[in-house]
Amino acid sequence: MTRRVLVFFALATLTALPLAARQHAGSYTAADVEAGARLYGAQCSTCHGGDGALVASVDLRRGVFRLGSTDEALGRTITNGIPGTAMVPQKFSAQDLHALIAYIRSMRDFGSRAVTLGDPEKGAALIDAKGCLACHRVDARGSIFAADLTDIGTLRSAELLLRALTEPPGVVPAGRRFIRAVTKDGRSVTGRRLNEDTFTVQLVDDQGKLVSLVKSELREYSVTRNFPLPAAKTALTPAERADLAAYLTTLTTAPSRPVTR
Repeated sequence: MTRRVLVFFALATLTALPLAARQHAGSYTAADVEAGARLYGAQCSTCHGGDGALVASVDLRRGVFRLGSTDEALGRTITNGIPGTAMVPQKFSAQDLHALIAYIRSMRDFGSRAVTLGDPEKGAALIDAKGCLACHRVDARGSIFAADLTDIGTLRSAELLLRALTEPPGVVPAGRRFIRAVTKDGRSVTGRRLNEDTFTVQLVDDQGKLVSLVKSELREYSVTRNFPLPAAKTALTPAERADLAAYLTTLTTAPSRPVTR
């Protein structure tokens, strides 16, 4: 019998965020996080991006920082800046600084609602049974055609994971858009764009192979903003989606993560 678990925002934060974040999560209130979100949007998002991953070697949502990961270290970095970089000193009151750090710690689950998940062990079995690895990758298994799921539980809340399995994927980010090309000899190529310049484009095709195309040798070339694969909504029952979402929440960078079967 499937064990149902109610996943709340606070629980998801404590079990999925990096250790440094978990150690401090209890000192943040919802009001702190809300205030920090407003400050981040006004003061930080231009450089760091809405998801906190726009600066090289820094990923705020994953807890990847340049100069230490404790609250104290983050406070020093924000206040003092990093010499020789675009990170200049910022003037925040102690209250605002606390709120900003609270939001950074909570970025992954900010705005999430409670959802009911299923059995993660059954979800792990579905990865193989439903052919998910034909497009996705978990650790060293699977394809790089679509998104790598190796640490998706670190990047997405339980609600967002379940929503992705329930609703059509919709528009994908610019860096992961898909290409359909037809060569002058009539060969059709579909794949995810990796790199592109004025004359060439490199992509990974639906067989997981790297392909380089010269634009002058193409008869047709188009980029789509929509994910070309069928939504999981049509391939999975509601119970299977709940099981698969439960499994995906376990895919984090934590060393205790179960080994994918």
